[in-house]
Amino acid sequence: MYVKVGSRELELGGPDLTELRDSSGIADDIEALRARLAEDGYLLLRGFHDREDVLTARRAVLEKMRRMGKLERDTLLEEAVMADGSKSLFLGGTNEDLPELLNVLNGSAIMGFFDRLFGASSLTYHYKWLRAVGGGDYTGAHYDIVYMGRGTHNLYTVWTPLGDVDYRTGGLALCLGSHRFEDLKRTYGSKDSDRDGVGHYTDDPLVITGKFGGQWATTEYQAGDVLIFGMYLMHCSLENTTNQYRLSVDTRYQPAHEEIDDRWSGKKPRAHYKDAPVSPPNPA
Repeated sequence: MYVKVGSRELELGGPDLTELRDSSGIADDIEALRARLAEDGYLLLRGFHDREDVLTARRAVLEKMRRMGKLERDTLLEEAVMADGSKSLFLGGTNEDLPELLNVLNGSAIMGFFDRLFGASSLTYHYKWLRAVGGGDYTGAHYDIVYMGRGTHNLYTVWTPLGDVDYRTGGLALCLGSHRFEDLKRTYGSKDSDRDGVGHYTDDPLVITGKFGGQWATTEYQAGDVLIFGMYLMHCSLENTTNQYRLSVDTRYQPAHEEIDDRWSGKKPRAHYKDAPVSPPNPA
């Protein structure tokens, strides 16, 4: 089976693309989870959230999109069919108008998990990266550190699919071992998106593995699953090859007592802004 990863078509089970490892079997063993994070750089936890809570959040997001005129009329809401002429939507912000979504992202399950993982009280950024990815679109390969590196680096991304996501609708893919690519961490990983004008490293996943090694991995996801990884794990998404939106949200969690990147927290997060002379992008 071939899937579109970034700008490349790769064979699942071939030399360049494999399946993500499921860590659900050790979900109750915090020491094993810490060891797995150190080894793999990520955790795939199936059924972490209550499925119905996630689907309720999905319906709330879709209702908002329908009011915006982004969904095809006379189709089922749950199918998330794109209206003619519509494109991907970025709905990032505090999402206070979507309490059903915040119930999942700020709930006791995820906050308690990170309290145990850190061995200390945790917090989540108020800003949430909510996306509706349309047909033909994907996210290029990048480290998250370039976007949120002004606070502690003891910070984790949680990618939450809002609904079932198969290979056609394009879930996340990770570059295995990329949390140990010291040359890449020292160069591209030392950049700041606002200061240096840097974004995605590449749209071609084989540029990464060809230069630094590793292998790409992905899977199909269901509502309730989460994918957790640190700031130095290279990731991208599969292309959405359908006419339906892929809904997902990225959230960030850290120890409450450590320094916060203030672009992303507070009642009105400032988000990206140009606060220094911008140098030409030079990620490598």
